[in-house]
Amino acid sequence: MRRALLPLLLAAALLGGCGTPPPEPPPAPAGGAATLPGPVPADLALRPAPGSAPAAPAFTGALTDGTPLAAAELWAQRPVVLVFFSSWCTTCASRQAALSDLARSYRDRVVFVGVAGADQADEVQDYLRAHRVEYPVVLDDQQTIWRSYAVREPPAVVLVAKGGALLRGWPGGLDAPALDQRLRELVLAGQP
Repeated sequence: MRRALLPLLLAAALLGGCGTPPPEPPPAPAGGAATLPGPVPADLALRPAPGSAPAAPAFTGALTDGTPLAAAELWAQRPVVLVFFSSWCTTCASRQAALSDLARSYRDRVVFVGVAGADQADEVQDYLRAHRVEYPVVLDDQQTIWRSYAVREPPAVVLVAKGGALLRGWPGGLDAPALDQRLRELVLAGQP
C-alpha cells in the first residue's frame, strides 16, 4: 500500500509546484511608448500660429522605456505642451495633479510631453507613478533639451503650435487653469 501511494504523492508534488507563485513581471515604465497619443481626431480645428512666431527648437530623446521620440513628429500634427520638471521639485509636484488632469482632458488633441532633467531615472519613475502622469516623458540627463529652451530650473512650461511655431514659454511654470485657457484659445473645435 505504501509503495502505491509514493508515486501518487510524487506526481501531486510535481504537478502542484512548490507552492510559490511565479514572480510578477516588473511594471512597465511610466511615461513610455504606451502614453504616446493616438490618431489626430477628425474634428480637430486649430487656430493658426502667428506668422512671426519663431520655430521651436526641435529635439529627439528617449522616453522612460527607451522608445525614441522626435518632437517635430508630434507637433507636425497638433500642438504640444512641454512640461519641464524634476522629481525633487516641490512646485512641480504641487501642480502635477492638475496638469495630469488637463493632459487627460486634451488627450489626442494636444500632446503633453514631460522633459525630466537633473534627475535619476528611478526617481522620475517614482514621481510619475505618484502623480499619475500618463503622458510621454523624455529623460534629459544632460539637460540638452532644457538648454535649447533656456530652462535653468524647474518648473517651466512651453507651448508649441501645430507646425512647430514657438508660441510661449513660462519660466516658473504655469497653473492648469491658465494653461487650459491658452489651449482653449488655440483649439477651436474638437475641444474636451
